[in-house]
Amino acid sequence: MMRASRQLIAAFVSLLAAAPAVVQAQAQAGEWVSYRDAYRAMVQFEKYGGPKNLLQSQLQVQSRDHAGLGEGAQLTLTGKTTQLNLPLDALGRTVFPLTKAAYDENAALVLNRKGMPFVLRPQVTIAPRADGQYDAADLRTACAQALGFVRYVDASQRARQCVGVRFVFPRKGSADTAGARLRHAEGGEQALPVTSGAAFTGDPDEGFPIVTWRFATAPGRAQVVTYNAPLAIVPIFE
Repeated sequence: MMRASRQLIAAFVSLLAAAPAVVQAQAQAGEWVSYRDAYRAMVQFEKYGGPKNLLQSQLQVQSRDHAGLGEGAQLTLTGKTTQLNLPLDALGRTVFPLTKAAYDENAALVLNRKGMPFVLRPQVTIAPRADGQYDAADLRTACAQALGFVRYVDASQRARQCVGVRFVFPRKGSADTAGARLRHAEGGEQALPVTSGAAFTGDPDEGFPIVTWRFATAPGRAQVVTYNAPLAIVPIFE
């Protein structure tokens, strides 16, 4: 179990730093995962004392055979005195509960897909805004906060720099509803191109509409405005 927890902690670095490795935490043929292993990885974000007010931390679930989880997937946290359902979003993510009782009992995290081996991957992303308007300065700050956390987990990542952000949208809908535009300080606007791909590096689940905005394309004051709420805003490091 200690090996699995170390792998999960390393996932913070590999995923945020755009490394291709997929981290697996598994037990009993992948049908359940130790809560303690997941806790040791997820608590790293809580312990981090650097700025993180623009970030959010979630736990992502993926099937190991790349079959997809399907609609209605959820994790269940089950222990002697613990029973908690954790619904998953369209990217397979959920807010991870940090509970002493579940840790003491070493409760099990079980996916409601019988016989499906799965992996757990910590994900730290930029928190979305309700109004869909993101000042360039705030996006740069949020990316820097995420990079600060990556460097906290693994000092070898200090050579990386923030270069932009990736907005990931739901599959359903047109390019217009999934898109975003760049609003310049002088008043001009331009649509940002929508591509298709995986939400996260190493994620086998393709087909999400994605808007990528690199900071160098608008070095001055600007604002990214999304047409609809993104599923995730992922920092890009290079």
